[in-house]
Amino acid sequence: MCGVEGKGRKGGMGIMKGGGGGGERVGKLKSSRMKLWMIRATTSVLLWTCIVQLTAVGETWGPRVLKGWPSCFTHQDSSFSVMEDTVPSVPARVLPPKRVYKNNGYLMVSCNGGLNQMRAAICDMVTIARYLNVTLIVPELDKTSFWADPSEFQDIFDVDHFITSLRDEVRILKELPPRLKRRVKMGMVYSMPPISWSDISYYRNQILPLIQKYKVVHLNRTDTRLANNGQPLDVQKLRCRVNFSGLRFTSQIEDLGKRVIKLLRQKGPFIVLHLRYEMDMLAFSGCTQGCNNEEVEELTRMRYAYPWWKEKIINSDLKRKDGLCPLTPEETALILRALEIDNSYQIYIAAGEIYGGTRRMASLAAAYPRLVRKETLLDPSDLGFFQNHSSQMAALDYLVSLESDIFVPTYDGNMAKVVEGHRRFLGYKQTILLDRSLLVDLIDQYNSGSLSWIEFSNAVKESHASRKGQPTRRLVIPDRPKEEDYFYANPEECLQTITRSTE
Repeated sequence: MCGVEGKGRKGGMGIMKGGGGGGERVGKLKSSRMKLWMIRATTSVLLWTCIVQLTAVGETWGPRVLKGWPSCFTHQDSSFSVMEDTVPSVPARVLPPKRVYKNNGYLMVSCNGGLNQMRAAICDMVTIARYLNVTLIVPELDKTSFWADPSEFQDIFDVDHFITSLRDEVRILKELPPRLKRRVKMGMVYSMPPISWSDISYYRNQILPLIQKYKVVHLNRTDTRLANNGQPLDVQKLRCRVNFSGLRFTSQIEDLGKRVIKLLRQKGPFIVLHLRYEMDMLAFSGCTQGCNNEEVEELTRMRYAYPWWKEKIINSDLKRKDGLCPLTPEETALILRALEIDNSYQIYIAAGEIYGGTRRMASLAAAYPRLVRKETLLDPSDLGFFQNHSSQMAALDYLVSLESDIFVPTYDGNMAKVVEGHRRFLGYKQTILLDRSLLVDLIDQYNSGSLSWIEFSNAVKESHASRKGQPTRRLVIPDRPKEEDYFYANPEECLQTITRSTE
């Protein structure tokens, strides 16, 4: 026992002897324990935060990580479970990767014309920006033309989709960086109209050096500024991609368009008749067939009132015989009957207010009593937002035109051409392309009694058997781009393979 006690005392004394050093060791031990406690506490907080974040983000890992945890992390209320089961999951949108390139500067563009003229121009400008390796600023829409539509780009098109869906090709910004924006506001910007129908090489050789010099270049006219033909395949395909994929209307326009299409489909097949017989069209073209003297004078005054309509003295009869006038409502009724279009079909009039109103529409309404317009299909409240916004109204007509069983334009304006090309892209949907110069001659012969109805009808049908939007090659006329086929009416580089027999 003594021996044991002695050992114990020696140990105690040893500790006593080293009293100072022992105190330091005890302090260090306490400090280590405090640090360990702090680490554990911090780790716990971090883990707790991560768990909460995982729960907030979604249920991908949550059910696995949190299974069996307290109710604050699990949905105990059965109503929540039912809601989760019934709400369809929306797949995450996969964005294309951004294209990385050295930015050569900034391109601003101001589009001119109506909706579809601007639509084609936007496709061209995106393509040009891509091949110049510059940054495109979201295009400015025309607000000063005859229609005086105050709509901005984002009022008609889904601007975020436009930017993100094309980001693997070109960088697009909603506005210039602040420093450059200030310069532009001070008028320090190089502005110019590019040459019409130019090759992409023109933009590389003439426009790119200006952008590199001034950092920002503003193109103040954009209609038909890129050639129809002779462009690299990648250029043509990008024009198509912007048109058919990058340009999407706003959800408000898309949803209302779907409603109109649904209302039409519920009542059977429908034709869209793009009846270009509005006052501005007649004044601009000088076509006055069927108008009385008072109307002719009114249209002439209007033509002289707009300085950018350069042609003032126009021979209406001569222009009509050359096929340069839109068909009148009366002529259109004859042609539809001659083509044996079923009069039980609904005919949706895709146009503004028809000049002459009910009087001029009487023949067409008698032949095809199921005439409808967006204004007759929808409540006034549905269209209230679109009033005085002609481009937004045109966007509705565009959507309905794409989905129609047959599309018939009475004049080959921008909407007729762009819709024709889009319907080709959607599988060569039937578009009846009227040969107006031939038709007015046949109509005059029929009205004069030179042709019987059967002879007239047969001639119309035979002459249009191959004019229904079938696969075909674009007509190319070197040095006369205005007379050749428009790229956007037949973007053959982007369509299904055309067999040799159709060439």
